[in-house]
Amino acid sequence: MCLAIPARVVELGADDHAVVDLAGVRKEISLALVDNIVVGDYVIVHVGYALNKLDPEEAARTLALFAEIGQIDAGTPVRG
Repeated sequence: MCLAIPARVVELGADDHAVVDLAGVRKEISLALVDNIVVGDYVIVHVGYALNKLDPEEAARTLALFAEIGQIDAGTPVRG
């Protein structure tokens, strides 16, 4: 089973690339499938691609559920 998870965009790069942060882990991803993303936005990431933009409240709820099942650090702040 594969999961798509919310991550916060921390850097924008060239050619539709960005760096996202999830629980302190930073990863370069592609923004080729989404438009109008800025630093601070949350995106749903699956296999290295942002699939869509997510509002901060929904990101917080989703990350809390992942923390509840022990998949990420519960202390990870969600910034809106």
